[in-house]
Amino acid sequence: MTLETGFERVTLPLEFPFTIARGTTEETENVIVRVGDGEHIGIGGAAPSAHYGETAATVEAVLPDLLAVVEEVGDPHQLARIERRMVERVNLNPAARCAVSIALHDLVAKRLDLPLYRYWGFDPEEVVETSYTIGIDETGAMREKTATARERGYSTLKIKLGTGRDEEIIETIRDEAPDATIRVDANEAWSPREAVRKIDALAEYGVEFVEQPVPAGNPEGMRFVRERSALPIAADESCVTLDDISRVAEIADIANVKLMKCGGLREARAMFAAARAHGLETMLGCMTESNASIAAACHLAPLLDYADLDGSLLLAEDPYDGVPLSEGEIDLAGVGRGTGVSVR
Repeated sequence: MTLETGFERVTLPLEFPFTIARGTTEETENVIVRVGDGEHIGIGGAAPSAHYGETAATVEAVLPDLLAVVEEVGDPHQLARIERRMVERVNLNPAARCAVSIALHDLVAKRLDLPLYRYWGFDPEEVVETSYTIGIDETGAMREKTATARERGYSTLKIKLGTGRDEEIIETIRDEAPDATIRVDANEAWSPREAVRKIDALAEYGVEFVEQPVPAGNPEGMRFVRERSALPIAADESCVTLDDISRVAEIADIANVKLMKCGGLREARAMFAAARAHGLETMLGCMTESNASIAAACHLAPLLDYADLDGSLLLAEDPYDGVPLSEGEIDLAGVGRGTGVSVR
């Protein structure tokens, strides 16, 4: 079989400047991959993060080698073989490998005339709603963004923290959204003892869990926090690939998997299986990214305890449509075939 491949970079402005403890972004660069068989075209997206050593430029640099593997194998249904050989060819650059993985899964499911979740045998009713993220801003602006999110129907909010006014922020958010489910993410910003103090305060506002309170390079600090925390602890930056799961089980309660960290859909499924075996709850997160990749992530929702798949919702405009996410509900039943991604 002859496969046609290609890719392009797209710059996507965000609806609002997005600030976390590490900095602020106003736009994101994704790289869109296409793999076609002459009749069907599979679409995937890479949303690289400099925090993990990738940029749009590095993705573009390695994609010719990765797509050469696809062309050499020739059969898109040989997903295990292709993904194994991609790792052998380019060991790093997980976001680049992920884009190819997504495009192949989209193509295969389209060839079979099935939505991806049915190809996997998943139940579309076993899904959780996605959270909607409120980035760090002036406290009044965060209140306004919370009001907007609630008006749009989002009932689960993830609040970015890592400031000198974290409790004030959560008090304000809770006042604006008294019935919302609230999660917080410190993005490694706190010291262990600071984290314990702040979590004690946050618990008074009905926060559901706290994500990555201390730096990933301090696993003993994470252990210290978990053993003393009034709330469950989720590991994000500490949880990158399958090899991390056993270590995460000793220092956290929830494994937050991201496709752009782990390198593809098959690796993510393996991570969820390992997390379950180690007694961890499961969460799937994302970067700021287009539906070219978010659509595929949504098909993993039946495996999750928590979903944070709002990457495309944070964009001012997305050139791709994907799985319907009205009011945070992941509507897999609305997907006809493939991942559901299409050019808008």
